[in-house]
Amino acid sequence: MAYTAGDTILDDEYNAFINNSSSPFGLNHIGGTGSAKYGLGESNVATVSAGNTINASHWNSLFTGIDTVAAHCGVTGSMTSRSSVSAGDTIEIANAVATDLATLATQVSTGSPSTTATSLSATLQTSTSNATWYQSFTTAFTITFANADKLRHFFNAGGFVRVHAAVTGSGLAGDGAGPGADASWTNLYSALGNIDIKQSSSTRSGSGETLTTNGLSNGALDLGATDTTIIKLTDDTYPYGSNTLEVKAKLNAAVGSATVMTVTIVATDGLTDYVTYTSGNLEGSDTESYRNGEHSHYLKTQDTTAASLANAHAPSSTGKTSTTVN
Repeated sequence: MAYTAGDTILDDEYNAFINNSSSPFGLNHIGGTGSAKYGLGESNVATVSAGNTINASHWNSLFTGIDTVAAHCGVTGSMTSRSSVSAGDTIEIANAVATDLATLATQVSTGSPSTTATSLSATLQTSTSNATWYQSFTTAFTITFANADKLRHFFNAGGFVRVHAAVTGSGLAGDGAGPGADASWTNLYSALGNIDIKQSSSTRSGSGETLTTNGLSNGALDLGATDTTIIKLTDDTYPYGSNTLEVKAKLNAAVGSATVMTVTIVATDGLTDYVTYTSGNLEGSDTESYRNGEHSHYLKTQDTTAASLANAHAPSSTGKTSTTVN
């Protein structure tokens, strides 16, 4: 029998509001431990044993939990207005509870897109290339969480990983390159902008250049154990049309077991007119001195703050490895 306003609620009907792990989802699956794209890491609300009376305190725990998740998700205004109940009050809100839980399930399963309870970290890692380089400059950033649930809860609550890059030192001119190459790379990095890897999708703040691969529909919890290209740009100016910039990401296991995300930035210089050292190059210097300048890649995270939630989420550590190929 479905519970409707005015009926006496049964313990299993109340428990469904609390603990359902399939649609319609209960509060614990939405705001508690949950699984996959559900769960914020809050303490689970207790269910009621079979045959026990549903007390005012039980309802108030449910109401408080709904209000907490709604406040974090930024949807308090769309929740049903209700206040705490006392012993002897009539409970006539079944449909409203179901509706509100469905709203919260949608919010959390899409990465809490309306939340304002996040804070951008300082730069956590910076990777810098050789002062002058060609061929490629690659950085792999690692973002590690205390456990697999922490990783999920971070992204479900609206946290995300941000990478960006810039030219930070001048290259060497040669055969029309050098400063021209620096400007070209600056434009390519500007076109990339900030890449924010969120729960269910990624975003790019820049625009322009040639979009070679668009994987922005992939979010953190869509990733597997092999790299997924989030975005790849190709320079659209002569003579640098073979220069590319790629951001890709992966997890160290399937969602639910993964504790580490790796985000890799690859800057590839596709020009091939370099002159390398030869036996005839007796002065020990290049006969053609075109080299890219110093580049830097950066990592930040948008962490969930305590705000209305009891538990905030942030990575437990970050790291980097980088390679410049000359």
